[in-house]
Amino acid sequence: MNAHKLAITRREHFNAAHRLHNAHWSDAKNKEVFGKCNNPHYHGHNYELEVSVIGPIDPDTGYVIDTKILSDIIKEKVLNPFDHKNLNLEVAQFKTLNPTVENIAVVIYELIAAEIKAPLEVKIKLYETPRNFVEYPVK
Repeated sequence: MNAHKLAITRREHFNAAHRLHNAHWSDAKNKEVFGKCNNPHYHGHNYELEVSVIGPIDPDTGYVIDTKILSDIIKEKVLNPFDHKNLNLEVAQFKTLNPTVENIAVVIYELIAAEIKAPLEVKIKLYETPRNFVEYPVK
């Protein structure tokens, strides 16, 4: 097996609305903590997603992973269920989980990582804005 370990990354884009809200808190505390992100009528973001698959180069294909396969996984697991959706109302994982960029990143990671087999690893970077993003996992 080839000794080189690389990361190949696929970038995708989706749009989604959400509201940051903790049902156990008062309206005043929600507004204090989440500010305009607590808008009861929701607000949206243009998310940029980078999915990296890390591992050795397959000597037979020359790939870490076929990017067409990676693209198909992202489309099925993330884009189809999240794009142009209200995360709070239309995505099952966020019925009880506050859809912060941190929580969205963990959910996306879990959905994609379940499809990628060892020895390959997955790392994602999710941009909520050009200046705010999350990387997961962090080792």
